[in-house]
Amino acid sequence: MGRSNFDLKAVVRPNIWALQPYRCARDDYSAGILLDANENSFGPSLPAGQANQVDAAFLESQLERYPDPYQKEIKESLASFRGLPSTNHFFLGVGSDESLDLLIRVFCVPGKDKILICPPTYGMYSVCAQVNDVEVVKVPLDVAEGRFQPQTDKIIAAVEADPTIKLVFLCSPGNPTGTLLRHDDIKRVLDCEAFKGVVVVDEAYVDFCAEGSSVAHWVVDCPNLVVTQTLSKSFGLAGIRLGIAISSPDIAQILNNTKAPYNISTPTSLLARAALSEEGIKEMRRHITSIINERSRLLRELESIPGIGKVIGNNDANFVLAPILGPNGKPDNTAAHKVYKALAEEEGVVVRYRGAELGCEGCLRITIGTEKENRVLLEKLRKLTSSM
Repeated sequence: MGRSNFDLKAVVRPNIWALQPYRCARDDYSAGILLDANENSFGPSLPAGQANQVDAAFLESQLERYPDPYQKEIKESLASFRGLPSTNHFFLGVGSDESLDLLIRVFCVPGKDKILICPPTYGMYSVCAQVNDVEVVKVPLDVAEGRFQPQTDKIIAAVEADPTIKLVFLCSPGNPTGTLLRHDDIKRVLDCEAFKGVVVVDEAYVDFCAEGSSVAHWVVDCPNLVVTQTLSKSFGLAGIRLGIAISSPDIAQILNNTKAPYNISTPTSLLARAALSEEGIKEMRRHITSIINERSRLLRELESIPGIGKVIGNNDANFVLAPILGPNGKPDNTAAHKVYKALAEEEGVVVRYRGAELGCEGCLRITIGTEKENRVLLEKLRKLTSSM
């Protein structure tokens, strides 16, 4: 009955067959103190004492019905929170990744157009491009001395030379760099008249920066700008998968026209609305204050440990990049990978190895944990580095 001559490879698109999938933090380890995925260690920003109200709303939410396809209440809360004049500036997706994929599908013709990225950066830009049969042009960040800033002249030269580049992705603050990009550099790319495409600024971590760091409000005046954000990081709601794209109403409408009709589930909507309430936002800001305080303490302690070098990047997010030093006193990938493995497999603390990324030699990316989690991390790092 079965067909022995069926050739799966012959019917799968070649770019999908060759796809190297995104490697998630949980692909390697999923137990222990998890400081590897840049989640919010202080938990979700849901209003304190209102759990019963959320439960009641869930029970009354008519789960037998399809969810609201427009999610106007969430967009109204976001417009107020981000200082935008209208809900028409918003698209909501299943995490930021749906927005990233949809932008490539909307703006790039498969097999013809290209995107531009600035390594080291978030890996899903390249994965989404490959899924959509779109070529990736790379203009690395200036990584000297951990600056991690765009080489704007080279970006402009690339888009001027190649009109098939339709999207420029800029991650601010960067992942894995943890560094906010200079606004002047973003503006120069936006203002490049030879570039006929769209600039995408990924602000997943922007709430950990000083007030005024976001460029989301620029979309009112910049028709070629899309800003992506998420509730996964500052709001501690990675589990509900709610991503946001902010743009001109025209681009937002195209994204909304293209998405699946009921992409935001009713449970996700309920929790997002609770988090974006006045009390939810206050809780989020309390968590951010705690994370920034712990980040400062962790930075001081890390740099006092023999075998760990000066943390690189500008430390604008909820994680840090710490170089592990080899016998010669320089960042060393072998030493870093050894510490990474020993932390997870022997000490029960999971961080992320990032030594293979440009400008991140010998580096471990460490999510800021709670005071207790950070204390255990530091104790284990001292133990491991002293034995090297």
